[in-house]
Amino acid sequence: MDGIHLRPGRPLLAASARPWAGAVLACCAALVALLGVLFAHQARANWLDHAVDSPVITWLSGHQGLVLWLAAPGSLIPVAVLSAAIVIACLLTGRLNGAVLTAAAVPVAVGLDEGVLKPLVHRTYLGVVTYPSGHTTAVFTLAAIVMVLLVIPPRPARAGVLRVLVPAAACVLGAVVAIAVIGLRWHYFTDTVAGAAVGVGTVCGLALILDLPAARRWLARASRQRSDPIPRTGAPHRSPKASHWLSAER
Repeated sequence: MDGIHLRPGRPLLAASARPWAGAVLACCAALVALLGVLFAHQARANWLDHAVDSPVITWLSGHQGLVLWLAAPGSLIPVAVLSAAIVIACLLTGRLNGAVLTAAAVPVAVGLDEGVLKPLVHRTYLGVVTYPSGHTTAVFTLAAIVMVLLVIPPRPARAGVLRVLVPAAACVLGAVVAIAVIGLRWHYFTDTVAGAAVGVGTVCGLALILDLPAARRWLARASRQRSDPIPRTGAPHRSPKASHWLSAER
């Protein structure tokens, strides 16, 4: 990675966008908490789940192999590969805060799912704990990261179409994964809604934290340490006379 000049980068969120990010975070947290209370320790679908799940399951029945492929982007290896690609892109463009956001967001979001929400809510589907959907959480976390990095200001005017197409594709991918896990009977519809909320809320929360003055100072120190030239040791010492003689020989 020689030649890459890391810097803290522009703030992830413009000052005008931070209240909106805080509001989105609060709404996501409230939605996850509300659904968690409604479905705690239940093993059945509610009326909304029935209304959405039944046609999806019917539509995708008989296409098990295809549906497994559609759900695959939300599994561990594809998510890790996509996260690594975004981290590398951020480092290549010198955006240390974007790299830190990407590296932290998926582990934090999935950790909330597996370590806190699933044991606490303990909603089951065919005997398996399902709330929230981990596949949906992972993919919508990546989609939210892309939105923060490419769409939400401050952003440069260039990059045009890609700034719209890439986040749109990420959101479509999240929806496809959500439909697939419903079709596979891995999750109820409301599990996927909660998973998306966990992913989006986690990214908003981390972006707000990384834009705090203390976090930006820490990133600035880290980027300076990475950019400082490494002193060379063991270089032969030349006397002024020897240097003059070598210059004359050239």
